[in-house]
Amino acid sequence: MSKRDYYDVLGVAKGADKKDIKKAYRSLANKYHPDKNPDNPEALEKFKELAEAYEILSSDDKRAAYDRFGHDGVNGQAGGYGGGAGAGGFSDIFGDVFGDIFGGGGGQSRTRRGSDLRYTLELDLEQAVWGCEEKYAFQP
Repeated sequence: MSKRDYYDVLGVAKGADKKDIKKAYRSLANKYHPDKNPDNPEALEKFKELAEAYEILSSDDKRAAYDRFGHDGVNGQAGGYGGGAGAGGFSDIFGDVFGDIFGGGGGQSRTRRGSDLRYTLELDLEQAVWGCEEKYAFQP
Protein backbone atom coordinates (compact mmCIF):
# COMPACT_ATOMS: atom_id res chain seq x y z
CA MET A 1 0.00 0.00 0.00
CA SER A 2 2.26 2.79 1.24
CA LYS A 3 5.71 3.61 -0.07
CA ARG A 4 6.20 6.45 2.40
CA ASP A 5 8.69 5.91 5.18
CA TYR A 6 6.84 4.22 8.05
CA TYR A 7 8.60 6.38 10.62
CA ASP A 8 7.39 9.51 8.79
CA VAL A 9 3.86 8.10 8.55
CA LEU A 10 3.72 7.78 12.34
CA GLY A 11 5.76 10.93 12.95
CA VAL A 12 8.39 9.21 15.08
CA ALA A 13 12.17 9.10 14.96
CA LYS A 14 13.89 6.02 13.60
CA GLY A 15 15.19 5.18 17.08
CA ALA A 16 11.76 5.47 18.74
CA ASP A 17 10.89 2.77 21.24
CA LYS A 18 7.73 0.65 21.12
CA LYS A 19 5.97 2.85 23.65
CA ASP A 20 6.47 5.97 21.53
CA ILE A 21 5.42 4.14 18.36
CA LYS A 22 2.24 2.87 19.99
CA LYS A 23 1.43 6.29 21.44
CA ALA A 24 1.89 7.98 18.05
CA TYR A 25 -0.20 5.34 16.30
CA ARG A 26 -3.04 5.52 18.81
CA SER A 27 -3.20 9.29 18.55
CA LEU A 28 -3.22 9.35 14.74
CA ALA A 29 -5.52 6.33 14.40
CA ASN A 30 -8.02 8.03 16.66
CA LYS A 31 -7.79 11.23 14.58
CA TYR A 32 -8.21 9.48 11.19
CA HIS A 33 -10.55 6.68 12.23
CA PRO A 34 -13.28 6.08 9.60
CA ASP A 35 -16.02 6.42 12.22
CA LYS A 36 -14.86 9.96 12.96
CA ASN A 37 -14.47 10.78 9.25
CA PRO A 38 -17.28 8.89 7.51
CA ASP A 39 -17.33 11.01 4.33
CA ASN A 40 -13.59 11.48 3.97
CA PRO A 41 -11.85 8.92 1.73
CA GLU A 42 -8.47 10.55 2.39
CA ALA A 43 -8.87 9.85 6.11
CA LEU A 44 -9.60 6.20 5.36
CA GLU A 45 -6.45 5.91 3.25
CA LYS A 46 -4.43 7.65 5.96
CA PHE A 47 -5.90 5.27 8.55
CA LYS A 48 -4.89 2.24 6.46
CA GLU A 49 -1.42 3.69 5.97
CA LEU A 50 -1.08 4.20 9.73
CA ALA A 51 -2.16 0.61 10.41
CA GLU A 52 0.39 -0.71 7.92
CA ALA A 53 3.19 1.36 9.45
CA TYR A 54 2.23 0.32 12.98
CA GLU A 55 2.11 -3.36 12.02
CA ILE A 56 5.69 -3.23 10.77
CA LEU A 57 7.21 -0.96 13.40
CA SER A 58 5.55 -2.66 16.38
CA SER A 59 7.07 -6.06 15.51
CA ASP A 60 10.76 -6.49 16.34
CA ASP A 61 11.37 -8.87 13.42
CA LYS A 62 9.43 -6.87 10.84
CA ARG A 63 10.98 -3.63 12.02
CA ALA A 64 14.48 -5.10 11.73
CA ALA A 65 13.73 -6.27 8.18
CA TYR A 66 12.28 -2.86 7.31
CA ASP A 67 15.27 -1.02 8.79
CA ARG A 68 17.65 -3.22 6.83
CA PHE A 69 15.86 -3.58 3.47
CA GLY A 70 13.19 -0.87 3.48
CA HIS A 71 9.82 -1.74 1.96
CA ASP A 72 11.38 -4.67 0.09
CA GLY A 73 12.15 -6.28 3.45
CA VAL A 74 8.49 -6.45 4.42
CA ASN A 75 6.65 -6.96 1.13
CA GLY A 76 7.80 -10.44 0.21
CA GLN A 77 11.06 -9.47 -1.48
CA ALA A 78 14.52 -9.88 0.05
CA GLY A 79 13.27 -12.60 2.37
CA GLY A 80 10.65 -10.32 3.90
CA TYR A 81 7.39 -11.04 5.60
CA GLY A 82 4.67 -10.22 3.12
CA GLY A 83 2.98 -6.90 2.91
CA GLY A 84 0.53 -4.98 4.98
CA ALA A 85 -2.37 -6.96 6.31
CA GLY A 86 -1.21 -10.41 5.28
CA ALA A 87 1.77 -10.87 7.53
CA GLY A 88 0.49 -10.57 11.05
CA GLY A 89 -3.09 -9.84 10.13
CA PHE A 90 -5.10 -6.71 10.80
CA SER A 91 -7.00 -8.53 13.51
CA ASP A 92 -3.79 -8.66 15.56
CA ILE A 93 -3.26 -4.94 15.18
CA PHE A 94 -6.83 -3.82 15.65
CA GLY A 95 -7.53 -6.18 18.51
CA ASP A 96 -4.46 -4.92 20.35
CA VAL A 97 -4.76 -1.24 19.58
CA PHE A 98 -8.50 -0.72 19.70
CA GLY A 99 -8.68 -2.84 22.82
CA ASP A 100 -6.31 -0.31 24.38
CA ILE A 101 -8.02 2.75 22.90
CA PHE A 102 -11.55 1.77 23.81
CA GLY A 103 -10.86 0.25 27.18
CA GLY A 104 -10.45 -3.45 26.57
CA GLY A 105 -7.75 -5.52 28.18
CA GLY A 106 -7.01 -7.28 24.90
CA GLY A 107 -6.10 -10.91 24.59
CA GLN A 108 -8.11 -14.06 25.07
CA SER A 109 -9.76 -13.06 28.34
CA ARG A 110 -12.01 -10.48 26.68
CA THR A 111 -15.56 -11.61 26.27
CA ARG A 112 -17.33 -10.89 23.03
CA ARG A 113 -20.23 -8.48 23.00
CA GLY A 114 -23.47 -10.39 23.26
CA SER A 115 -21.78 -13.51 24.57
CA ASP A 116 -24.03 -13.39 27.61
CA LEU A 117 -27.12 -13.84 25.41
CA ARG A 118 -28.00 -17.34 24.36
CA TYR A 119 -31.07 -19.02 23.00
CA THR A 120 -31.25 -22.63 21.97
CA LEU A 121 -33.45 -23.10 18.94
CA GLU A 122 -34.47 -26.56 17.92
CA LEU A 123 -35.30 -27.16 14.27
CA ASP A 124 -36.46 -30.28 12.55
CA LEU A 125 -34.78 -31.37 9.32
CA GLU A 126 -37.43 -29.84 7.08
CA GLN A 127 -37.09 -26.41 8.76
CA ALA A 128 -33.30 -26.56 8.52
CA VAL A 129 -33.37 -27.49 4.83
CA TRP A 130 -36.19 -25.25 3.60
CA GLY A 131 -35.92 -22.49 6.16
CA CYS A 132 -38.46 -21.01 8.48
CA GLU A 133 -39.17 -17.74 10.21
CA GLU A 134 -39.35 -17.34 13.97
CA LYS A 135 -39.61 -14.24 16.14
CA TYR A 136 -38.19 -13.93 19.63
CA ALA A 137 -38.01 -11.05 22.07
CA PHE A 138 -35.14 -10.78 24.53
CA GLN A 139 -35.70 -8.88 27.75
CA PRO A 140 -32.79 -6.99 29.36
